Amino acid sequence: MDSSKTAPPPETKLHFLDYWRIIRIRKTVILAVFLLVVITATLVTFVLPVSYSSTARIKVDRDRSDIELQQTGNPMGFAYDPYFIQTEFEVIQSELILDQVIERLRLKEVWGKTLANGQTLKQEEARRFLKSKIKLDTVRGTSLIAITVFSEKPQEAADIANMIATVYKEHRREERVEMSKRGIDSLLKRVDEQRDKIAKLQKKVEDLRLQHNISDLMASADAPVPLITTETLRRLTQLKYENQAEYDRQKTLLDNLKALKPEELVQALPRATQDTLLSTWIEQRALAQQQLLAVEKDYGPEHVNVVKAKALLADLERKVTEGVNGAILALESRVASQKKYIDALEAQVKEAEAQDIAKASESRPYWDAKRELSDAVGLGRLLEMRIATEQVDQGLPKEVMVKIVDSATPGTTPVKPNKPLNIALGVIIGLIVGIGLAFFIEYLDTSVKTIDDVERALQAPVLGVIPQNVGLMIEEGIESPHAEAYRVLRTNLLFSRKDDKLNTIAVVSAGAGEGKSTTVFNLAAVFAQSGQRVVVVDSDLRRPTLHKMLKVTNSIGLTNYLLKQNSLEEVIQTTGIPTLDFMASGKLPSSSLGILSSLQMRDLINELKQRYDFVFFDSPPIMGVSDASILASAVDMTLQVIQYRRYPQPMNIRAKQLIEKVGGNLVGIVLNNINMSQDESYYYYSGYYHDYYYAHREETPAPAATSRNGGSEASEEKKDRIEINPKY
Repeated sequence: MDSSKTAPPPETKLHFLDYWRIIRIRKTVILAVFLLVVITATLVTFVLPVSYSSTARIKVDRDRSDIELQQTGNPMGFAYDPYFIQTEFEVIQSELILDQVIERLRLKEVWGKTLANGQTLKQEEARRFLKSKIKLDTVRGTSLIAITVFSEKPQEAADIANMIATVYKEHRREERVEMSKRGIDSLLKRVDEQRDKIAKLQKKVEDLRLQHNISDLMASADAPVPLITTETLRRLTQLKYENQAEYDRQKTLLDNLKALKPEELVQALPRATQDTLLSTWIEQRALAQQQLLAVEKDYGPEHVNVVKAKALLADLERKVTEGVNGAILALESRVASQKKYIDALEAQVKEAEAQDIAKASESRPYWDAKRELSDAVGLGRLLEMRIATEQVDQGLPKEVMVKIVDSATPGTTPVKPNKPLNIALGVIIGLIVGIGLAFFIEYLDTSVKTIDDVERALQAPVLGVIPQNVGLMIEEGIESPHAEAYRVLRTNLLFSRKDDKLNTIAVVSAGAGEGKSTTVFNLAAVFAQSGQRVVVVDSDLRRPTLHKMLKVTNSIGLTNYLLKQNSLEEVIQTTGIPTLDFMASGKLPSSSLGILSSLQMRDLINELKQRYDFVFFDSPPIMGVSDASILASAVDMTLQVIQYRRYPQPMNIRAKQLIEKVGGNLVGIVLNNINMSQDESYYYYSGYYHDYYYAHREETPAPAATSRNGGSEASEEKKDRIEINPKY
């Protein structure tokens, strides 16, 4: 069977009980690490020097006086600013403050006695040591800063905390005074410069006034006033616009009248020109026309009244025509005269504009200089007012910037080390590290741990689980607590046979010390106790152990038969169980290392198959020598013993592959040396049955049966178990 074609093992998820199993199995590691960490933490806690703390609290504010000279943007007081508080934290821990504290308290000399063997500490060393003793904190949402100092001496801690608060307070006040003084000096210098500038500007303004003939009335104004030329220009411009409007009206009227027909013109002209005389003539002409029609009706054309009426009408027609023509001519004359007047006004406006521009251009330097003088005077007054304000502010108290709220007092109880906390942390860390290390070791351990590990990795069934501290069944007896584990193994082995004729079994393992010799002998004993004829052959010619377990000689055995030195009857020995025989390995000559692969060995196997119901072969580790592979290929069935938590899984997988490559029939796995007390998941395989079944049998002990010699049967059986004699 090609192992490379074996289906990959399915992945399994860890259950909570799997984690608990790891903790139980690795409890020694966990307990050792736990105790080590706790003891170390406790020792360190009690060895560390005690430390006291003292705290001074100060209230900080921005740079301002106790009395505000003007209303600020925050009338309610100081607003919490985390950036300002953090900045002050750094100032308190700066060289500027700490160096003064060191000098005033003479800390270099004081600490030098204990830290430098009496020598004075360097400034940098003292500053670094002092900074390590300081802890700054703030009350959330307030401007209070707590200055906490730790020291082995309570009074020293209090003195340092109070001195830091005092030095910081003095530093803030001196810094504000110095800043105010520098500001006032700068302002005074700026005022002197401004006064010189104002004097120069005044002289310049006066020179320009004389140069451009600026009147006293105009010079008294703060801004340019209207000039005479400007007023003349305004008046002429207004007159021009008024006459232009009148001209446009007259011109439009004239054009409209000329466009009318004669009769329409006669009717419209009196109303347009308001000519009363023309209106009278037009009315008289209408009456004359009516009178002519009347006399012509009564008289003939030659009648004197008709002639008079026609003469009157003709005279009126002439007057109307002359009146119309005269009105049109007068209107045309007015339009032409208005046009000439407008042209004259246009020329005057242009001349006035030129004069005004020239005059304004001449006076502009004066007004610019005067405006500059006014700005300089205003700035000078502002500077003088600010100087006065700062001088008053300089004399005001500045206690509000830093106020010592609580002075530090010597501590009565040490704050470091915190013994309960340190020990509690040691307990917690010890548990975490111990459990973590246990899981890490378990992760690194690739050996077999559970039945699932075996069946998943080797793809083979587990036929039996053998507990720890198993002895020989012929010594422990049929009712031994461990006998049931081998009976379960026997039952599973019988059911795993595909043919009842398969009765030769080799027990192999990947490495040495996995318990295959004990397993093969106890399994054979269980088969024999059930009434079947069984023989155990010690085929481990390199390091035979079965004869030592049975306390018999190894001078004659398998090698003697294979080398044809003794017969089969001579090399087989009996045991305390009538149906169980034993064949030792015998002495192996150095020139006969390949003796198990001989034809004589195969004949022996066939001979034993005929004589016994089951034949068991012990073998050397299959990974070390080839003898185990030879046996696996020669016998009917092979059992692989794997010791619990001994060898890595790849080694056991390789052993299985070697069995399959030589054609061996691997019927199953025996998981050996299980610690039932640590892993309760294996309790079912041996402990439960023994506790349930044999406990009831012990409650009702049967009377001892007597042997044929008069002794008890139990005594006789015990005696037989320790006697091993040659069979023939």
